[in-house]
Amino acid sequence: MTKSNNNRRPVYLTAVGLLVLSLGAVFVVRSFGSEAGADGFLGKSCDDPTQIRLSTTPEVQPLLESAAKSLAAKKENNPCLQFTITASPSAKVAKDVAGSTEGRPDLWVPDSSLWVAQADDGQKVPTVAVPSIATSPLVLVGRSDNFADTGSWLGTFAGAEPALLDPLSQSPGALALLAIQAERQKTSASDKAVAAVIVPTAQKLGSMAKPYTDVNGLFSRAAQAGSRLVVPASEQSFVKFQDEHPDAELKAVVPRTGTLLLDYPIVVTAQTNDAVYSDAGKALAEELISNAAASTRDDAGFRDPLVSELGAGRGVGPITRLTAPSPAAIEKTLLGWTRLSLSAHSLAVVDVSGSMAEKVGNKTRMQLTIEAAANGLKLFPDNAALGLWTFSTNIGNLGADFRELVPIAKLTPAQRQKMTTNLAVQQPIKGGGTGLYATAIAAVRAVRSSYDPLAVNAVLIFTDGKNDDPDGPTLAQTLQTLEGLRNPAQPVRIIALGMGPDVDANELRQLAAATGGQAYVAKNPQDLREVFIDALQSR
Repeated sequence: MTKSNNNRRPVYLTAVGLLVLSLGAVFVVRSFGSEAGADGFLGKSCDDPTQIRLSTTPEVQPLLESAAKSLAAKKENNPCLQFTITASPSAKVAKDVAGSTEGRPDLWVPDSSLWVAQADDGQKVPTVAVPSIATSPLVLVGRSDNFADTGSWLGTFAGAEPALLDPLSQSPGALALLAIQAERQKTSASDKAVAAVIVPTAQKLGSMAKPYTDVNGLFSRAAQAGSRLVVPASEQSFVKFQDEHPDAELKAVVPRTGTLLLDYPIVVTAQTNDAVYSDAGKALAEELISNAAASTRDDAGFRDPLVSELGAGRGVGPITRLTAPSPAAIEKTLLGWTRLSLSAHSLAVVDVSGSMAEKVGNKTRMQLTIEAAANGLKLFPDNAALGLWTFSTNIGNLGADFRELVPIAKLTPAQRQKMTTNLAVQQPIKGGGTGLYATAIAAVRAVRSSYDPLAVNAVLIFTDGKNDDPDGPTLAQTLQTLEGLRNPAQPVRIIALGMGPDVDANELRQLAAATGGQAYVAKNPQDLREVFIDALQSR
């Protein structure tokens, strides 16, 4: 484990740099290098300078401006370039380049090369002219109390409250997820161990109406007394925060498994004349990584492309590097987060047949199932919508095998309380059978009637047995009906959660498969939390 100390130096930024850093997505344009240049930054006069439109992540704009000025001032070997520099978040530029041919920059400096593949417009993936002009390792920031386990990213996340910047738009958030995958070569963490941490995190953070995008705001929250937040962030952003908030009780660490880098490449995004713009990027990079620029870069909290430590004991010191993820791994991770982040519109259907009275240790199957369902409820975020039914045989209106207890609604505190209260009072029905087939059909129809196109629509069936209602439909009739209800444009999936030795796993798999869903069997009701995690992950 490494940590920063209190030896700090001020970060010197231009007024324009401060404006960009404070406003984030605001475009700030400055030109350098010809008689048409702004602010008097003039180099050798050129009759027809090559115009270079460069878009950059905001935090390195001051460094790029300084390098462009220095390049323009050279009297020898002046390449006669005019740089027009704009600042915009990396994810936004990637999306703009991928989706449009108009107004795209000629060169681009994202904060991480992970965005390069995301900028594919279907004709070509942008090429990297310079792999790195600066670096900043990903670190974890929080109060000392939250770093009892720094052996791995996964272990640290499990022991605290991870607060990720939006992985779909912020490099530190995406790199944190990728670090957990990359370190598995060293930790051999199982899929279940990773899912047990990532799934609840995605449900909590990914489905927020406004994902985290302000790293300084998260640092301020993490510094509060008693906070359990740990924030994956760039070392540079942490050093800058320290300089501006010397009394904040925060430290930065790198787990012993290692870390990934924000690497700041220069990328050619022009549609034509790649060689011209690539050469321009390389000329600019020479100024950025020169000895003359080293002090300015270090003051701003950036490491050089070789990842040398920051001066004066700032930052986290020496680091171990994890293997950089492939484009395929990046895409898989971001798509996985997107899937896990979807909210839920679901109906929980709990078996209350007589067999649920059987003991498992000191508790009945019913008691253990209720406990597991209540714990599973905690995995769903506030913007999910859930309802609750129970089922046996002949317990509802007109002899139905099911009974509605709580209609599907958003998980407000009141709705959570209704769900918890109704679960807590359920008792097995003595002599009650298991009307599974009729209940499955009715539940799918109920969810379809209130379908939410912005959520995962599902029926969660908890049962310890198999259908034994002689008056209900047969398995073949049930499968035919469920397949007839199936609509690819509005899918409603059955997630069947079976438990105990009497469950018919094949029956549950067929019911789930008829709707495009999944079936899981837990040997004991105590395993249902793990089953919940698997079910959420398989959406």
